[in-house]
Formats: sequence, C-alpha cells, structure tokens
Amino acid sequence: MSKTLKLSIITSFVGLWLTSYLSNNYQIIVGFLLILSFGVLHGANDLVLINNLKSDKKLNFRKLILMYVLLIGISALLFTTIPIVALVLFIIVSSYHFGEQHWNEIVSPLNTSILVFFRFNYGLLILLLLFYIHAIEVIAIIFEITQFSIPKASIEIALIICSLLFIGITAKMYVDSTDFRKNIIEQLFYLLVLAIVFKASSLIWGFAIYFIFWHSIPSLNDQITFLYGEATWANFKKYFKTAFVYWFISLIGIFGLYYIAKDMLVFDALFFAFLASITFPHCIVILTMFQNKSH
Repeated sequence: MSKTLKLSIITSFVGLWLTSYLSNNYQIIVGFLLILSFGVLHGANDLVLINNLKSDKKLNFRKLILMYVLLIGISALLFTTIPIVALVLFIIVSSYHFGEQHWNEIVSPLNTSILVFFRFNYGLLILLLLFYIHAIEVIAIIFEITQFSIPKASIEIALIICSLLFIGITAKMYVDSTDFRKNIIEQLFYLLVLAIVFKASSLIWGFAIYFIFWHSIPSLNDQITFLYGEATWANFKKYFKTAFVYWFISLIGIFGLYYIAKDMLVFDALFFAFLASITFPHCIVILTMFQNKSH
C-alpha cells in the first residue's frame, strides 16, 4: 500500500470520527475550506504541467494562458446556456478523471479500451454512490443548475446499471491483469470505506473527504513527481510557489460567486458549476501527463 493510500484511509476514518463532533453546518464549512485549499490547488499548476509535456510544437506562455482561459470560458458558457448538457459532460469527464487517477499505477500496462471504460465506470460509480446517498440535496442542486427536476429513481437505476457494469468489467479485468488480481480485494475494501463515509457524512463533507484525500492529494503527489522527479516537502514548496498565483485567482473567483449568491443552496450550485468549468481543461492536462509518463 502506497503512502498516499495509507493517508487516504487514515484521513477517511478521521473524517468519519469528526462527523460525530461537527454539526452539519460545520461539516459544510470545513468541507469547503478543504476544497478551496488542496482541491483547487491540485488544478492550479496546469499551465506549468503543459509547459513540461513532451511536444513537437511548443506554445509560448501567453498562448497557453489564452487557450486555457478560452476553454474555461467555453465551459462556463455551456453552464449558462445549456446547463443540462454541461452538467452531463462534467459528470462524464470527472468520472474518467477520478478513475484514471485512482487506477493509473495499479493497471497502467493495460492501455486498452477496456481499461478506459473501467476507469470511467469506477469514477462514475463513486459519484453515483454519493449522489444516491444524498439524493435530496443532489436533486436540489441539479435543479438550481439546470431547472430540471430528476426523480430519485433515476439516480437509483443509474447506480444499479453502473454497479452491474462494474461487476462485469471487474471480472474481465480480473482475468486479464495480474496486477489487478493482486489489488482488487484491497480496492473493494476502499469502496466499502467510501460508502460508509458517504453514508455518515453530509453531501459536502463526504465529497470533500473523497475529493481531497482520495483524489487531490494523490494527484498532487503525481504532479510533483512528474515535474521534479520526486514527491518531497521541498518539491511541494516549489510546486506551491508556481501554483500560488493561479490558485489565488481561482479563490477570488469563488469568493466573487459567494457575494453574488449568498443563499447557500444557490451558492452550492454555482460553486459546483465553477469547479466544473475549471475541471474540463484540468482533466485534459492530467490525461496528457499520464500519457507522457507512460512513454
């Protein structure tokens, strides 16, 4: 078990323990603080990552910024014009992104369409599990973003289909991959841990625990290793120095949203829409980073 996975397990149980002491409002506050810190930070260094990717065509830094901002702008435009399409795209892209991060080193030799689908299915299973457990809050947020009211049965059916697909593709991967066979029992245990955390926590707190300790910090570890060769405290400080400006700009944007919509329900919707807008380009950068690492 890697150090980052050990940290994920330990912090999940600490988070589970804290649910007994933190009211729902405090869970939301601490959850947002975690997302605003490590969560936003892990995507703040994308431009530096792009500059370090192997490419025959190197773009100058101004063009990189322009392209990156343009992609964020297109994402934000989608959320303001056709939000239901933007939300579906966000779930699809995030699902693969979460699954890719989690399974990259475990089954990286199998660069096949089956592996791509497995990663997507795994990430979607995590999200649907969270959505189903907190269906009332999720349905309210989806309505605020899209003005569409979806029934809880739709989330339940999606979770059942995704679970059945997960069982089928897991059986296929078990047969095809030795590395997968060595890790599957451990990984199923992690799924159980996440289900318990989601059940015991509020929506924001449960999402924060997963997003920070199971995704963002492992991603930071991979990014620092890619940029500097090793994930150390000294290299983290280098990473933070280069990411600080972009992280700070993102925080200004989020706090601007807060003053636009201080009502918590509306702010939840806008907050996730903002995260989605910066997630699209980030996912592309991380996908390219993993492809560079494998060559």
